[in-house]
Amino acid sequence: MNDIAPVADRHSEKSISQSNDMEKQTAETAQLQRKLKSRHLQFVAIGGTVGTGVFIASGRSIATAGPVGALLAYAFVGTLVYSVMMSLAEMATYLPISGAFARYAARFVDPSLGFAMGWIYFFSWAITYALELTAAGLVIQWWNSTLSIGIFITIFWVPITLLNFMPVNFFGEAELWFASIKVVTLVGFMIFAICINAGVGSQGYIGFRYWVTPGAFAPYLTEGPKAKFVGFWAVLVQASFAFQGTELVGVGAGESANPRKTMPSAVRKTFWSIFSLFMLTIFFIGILVPYTNEDLTLGNTNAGSSPLVIAAKLAGVKVLPDIINAVLLTVVLSAAASNVYSGSRILVGLSEERCAPQILQKVSKRGVPYYAVAFTSAWGLLAYMNLSDNGGEVFNWFLNITAVAGLIAWTCICFCHIRFMAALKAQNIDRDTLPFKSWGGKVLAWYGFGFCLIVTLTQGFTAFVPWSTEDFFIAYISLILFVVMYAGHKLWTRCSFVKMAEADLVTGRFEDVETETWEESPRSQWRKAVDYVF
Repeated sequence: MNDIAPVADRHSEKSISQSNDMEKQTAETAQLQRKLKSRHLQFVAIGGTVGTGVFIASGRSIATAGPVGALLAYAFVGTLVYSVMMSLAEMATYLPISGAFARYAARFVDPSLGFAMGWIYFFSWAITYALELTAAGLVIQWWNSTLSIGIFITIFWVPITLLNFMPVNFFGEAELWFASIKVVTLVGFMIFAICINAGVGSQGYIGFRYWVTPGAFAPYLTEGPKAKFVGFWAVLVQASFAFQGTELVGVGAGESANPRKTMPSAVRKTFWSIFSLFMLTIFFIGILVPYTNEDLTLGNTNAGSSPLVIAAKLAGVKVLPDIINAVLLTVVLSAAASNVYSGSRILVGLSEERCAPQILQKVSKRGVPYYAVAFTSAWGLLAYMNLSDNGGEVFNWFLNITAVAGLIAWTCICFCHIRFMAALKAQNIDRDTLPFKSWGGKVLAWYGFGFCLIVTLTQGFTAFVPWSTEDFFIAYISLILFVVMYAGHKLWTRCSFVKMAEADLVTGRFEDVETETWEESPRSQWRKAVDYVF
């Protein structure tokens, strides 16, 4: 790392002064403790990603695009996520700071972009928290529909909030076990699907019967090749919602015990674990359930509309719905806990960049940003909106809003990486000297940026034909809010774009290699097997 040591000398005195002030402020206020290990980072991301998107919303994806159409849509979004993760890994390994996304945007692009990006990402996870609490209440109604959802929203809101007030290593261990339940469930479903497809169920041997009749692609509104492509495109926002949360590895960079080692490993393992789980799950659902099955479009958030349960019903297995519903409860609660964690850490980063109240930086003696956690958790109370008669409609509103907000964040992450590489070049820093170098470089970053931007701008096309004002605002309210926040901050602060030669590549860089802890303790054969798989 000696090649990059002279970077500070190339900064102006003003830049150095600002960096020192920021470091002093951080030392006095937000001291997030580096206690998250690689497995913690990985399972926090899995906990935030593997939720209702794959257990519930995947059924609507297959109904919209057909089994092959949905599979291709998830694979395409997976390539976008890969580009985002590679971009994030390179930046987060070099600069492992809290609230990473927003602070990268403020440093490498424009302070206004950092402000808008940070708040829209926080908004995304805060709303997702309400979404998961809504789902938790409706899951309980599977067993007793007479009970009010509001009771369980309250019951679950309290322990999730308390869990996030625990030390971060305790939270990481809890998420590891909760996320493990999800992984085991999906793997168990795959084994079940293989058996059913081979003829164990009441349907006999299935093979690829449903790819022939009713077909591999579901036509959207009309017939023809164009309709099949439109169906595929319509599913992209749902697939994006399912993958949203993979980037949470970067949120935990500021609390990683040894970022130079854990970040690259956690990013690679997290992506391939989630991508494999999602692709295999969509594939097996597609061969077991025809896209014409009406239960796929019920819009409920309990086991009744889960494609995993629908597959079991078609096979004549009666006991599985209750088991799946119990698993769904742990799924949504685990995802909800990750929502509060990620939202609170984004707030810390925004506060450190002076884009949020300074009080949000304050932490407890154990490194928990309690004001940020409390503020994020309060947004979960929006789940009480589900007490209205249109609870299912509220669920769909939340799903679309959060999915688009996540797409905006992905777009900005890729663009930040492009600017980061430009800053390295402008300051004569060789990328080969970085702790981690993204495969694909600029090409992969531009690929992710371009297509994430296209999907973000076109994902609401269904609101135009025929025109629907309500659907338009559902599809684009996050984008509208993002533009308003960016323009408002720009007009208020009159800030200028960051010059690459002056971009801050110093503050927050993990330089203390001598004191960096490494996970070199002896591992059992079981731990080695787990580390290899994940």
